[in-house]
Amino acid sequence: MKVKRIVTNVHTHDIAAAKRFYQDILGLDIQMDHGWIATYGSSEEMNIQISFASQGGSDTATPDLSIEVDDVDTALERMVNAGFSIEYGPVDEVWGVRRFYVRDPFGQLVNILAHVTVE
Repeated sequence: MKVKRIVTNVHTHDIAAAKRFYQDILGLDIQMDHGWIATYGSSEEMNIQISFASQGGSDTATPDLSIEVDDVDTALERMVNAGFSIEYGPVDEVWGVRRFYVRDPFGQLVNILAHVTVE
């Protein structure tokens, strides 16, 4: 047996609120919409990962979701311009990521990150 996909499900009564955060700002594509569930994603091949943590690193809260982007500063600018409050960062962490925390419209703590070269 092989795991083919891992999907995060977030309970909400406002499915449409996901569009602004996940599609308009982060650029994910709508892959399925049945009215009661909407799935956002990318056709780009990605690794399957699931993490278990006692904290988020640097003594921060454990995020509900981590999203790796190619340009964390552009993601940060889009979040700020859209009125989302940044809860942590942006910061270059010693383990080689630049990141910030933001809450999505459903209260989920999202870690937006990009890998950077550590000197």
